[in-house]
Formats: sequence, C-alpha cells, structure tokens
Amino acid sequence: MYRQPEYPENPAPSETEEIINENWDHAAECFEDMKLNENLLRGIFAYGFEKPSFFQQRVIIPCIKGHDVIAQSQSGTGKTGTYIISVLQRINVTIKETQAIILAPTRELAHQIQKVVLSLGDYMGVCCHACVGGTSFCQEIDTLKSLSPHIIVGTPGRVFDMLMCRVIFPRAIQMLVLDEADWMLAVIFVNTSRKAEWLAQRLTSEDFTVSVLHGEMEQSERDVVMKEFRSGSSRVLITTDLMARGIDVQHVSVVINYDLPTNVENYIYGIGRGGQFGRKGVTITMVTEDSQHTLLEIQKFYSIQIEELPIDVAGIL
Repeated sequence: MYRQPEYPENPAPSETEEIINENWDHAAECFEDMKLNENLLRGIFAYGFEKPSFFQQRVIIPCIKGHDVIAQSQSGTGKTGTYIISVLQRINVTIKETQAIILAPTRELAHQIQKVVLSLGDYMGVCCHACVGGTSFCQEIDTLKSLSPHIIVGTPGRVFDMLMCRVIFPRAIQMLVLDEADWMLAVIFVNTSRKAEWLAQRLTSEDFTVSVLHGEMEQSERDVVMKEFRSGSSRVLITTDLMARGIDVQHVSVVINYDLPTNVENYIYGIGRGGQFGRKGVTITMVTEDSQHTLLEIQKFYSIQIEELPIDVAGIL
C-alpha cells in the first residue's frame, strides 16, 4: 500500500477522485455490499465510517479476494482503513496464530495503525501487537509467545528479527501489507563521478539495490536511472552534487551527504530533496577532520547550526 503520512479519516466520496491504472471493474458503494463479517461491520460503523470512500469502494474487494494490490492515492482518501478492513475480513479469530503482518517505516506510524486495527476489530475480539524497535528484545519475544497475535504491525527490522528467532511463524500468514512502501527512498551525494561509481559497487556487493547518476552519463542513461528511482525499482540513488538541482523526487525521505558539497550553495539543493510536500525527511552529513572547515563554512553561510547525529539514529527516521 502507498499512502501519505497524514492520518486517515474517511472523506465523503468525490466524483473527481481517480485511481491511476485501475484494473478492477467492480465497485461497492456501501460497506454492506462488501459481504463483510457482521462484527467487523459493527466496528466500522462504531469507528465513524458511514460510507466507503471512492478509493475504498474499488480497492477493498480485490484485497479481500486475495489479489496482489498496489494502491496509490492522495492523503485522506481512506487507504489505511482500506487495508485494515481487508486484513480483518480475512483473518480467523478462532485460530491463535499470526495471520497478517503490516509493515510500517516508523514506530509512531506502527502504533497508530495498531490503534485503528483494534478499534475497527473491537467487536471481533482481534489481538494485534505492535512489534517495533526501541523496546526490550527479550520482552518482545515473551510478549509474542504469550499473545500469539492475529495481526502484527511493526517496523521491518524488528519483525525480521522475530522471524529469524522463530517467534513469528509465517505458516498461517494470509496477508502482508507494506504501508508507505515508497517512503524509504534515499539519495547519497558524493563529489565526483568516480566516487559515485566506487560507492555503488561497494553497496551492490553488500546486496543493496542502488542507482548511479552523474554528469559523465548520457542523457538517455540518466533518464532510465531516474525512471527506476521514481518507480521504486531502486531505493538508493548515488549522485554528484552537480546533479543536485536536477533531481525532483517527492518521496525522498533520507538524504546522505557522503561528501560535503564543493559548492556551499548545493548544500541547500541537496537537503531540499528530503521530506518534500509535508513528508518527514532527514539529512545526514558525514564529516571528517579534513572537511570540518567546509562544515563551518556551510553553517556560517546559512546561519544555521547542524546538530550532531544522535546515537539512536532510527528514532529520527
């Protein structure tokens, strides 16, 4: 699932809303027409949903039917409610095993999603656990063993750890939801084309999927790279500061200055790639003893104070 970070309410359906590349021709204009579990319907109406949004009318049913769904829409169109209703409809609460995993990029979002799951599933007796970092690893294991939650909402790292520890068993899982699937796109800035190629090779050798963009490439090559990055086929873009002004990707959330820019004005263009259009973003700048003077120049030029990175990096992502 793709979504904007603002949290969901169900707006009145709009005749002007559209779903891009829609390939599902059936729409249910009311929740009753979706043949939902009676207790789920009670939870939906108790939560305040009266009628499905335009988006929900077209997306809930294919999700319930078990189709693979990629959905993208504006903020406030009911995307979160869509996949939660779909998950709740597909689980069997009489089976005490994890049947759905919802992955979110941040702890805060995972906890928000958990609250909505518990509210909509209130009359079903559903058990939902937020599996996120920042808590005791051993306590997490004990909690999962004692709860055996029907639904787990978590951040990728902690959920992966629990799977590797065989505390979460995938045998009964029917649905996997990726919320904010386009959220973690990162741009890494370096100063030379040679270093961009070198860093890309190093990251590729560590099984990262990366793209490279620099001034020595043909325009056709650069167009292909940007198309891959915008589509999410590649989630990390390594580029030179000379290309900073030409990058326009709304969903970049992390900018890493592997090198400080040779031109201080490019610092703003670089950090301007992260967190656009109201999205949360962070810029990480790597500084060596040799580049300390450049950092001071940037701070003086823009009259800013660049904070030292906290130990808990995940807390700001």
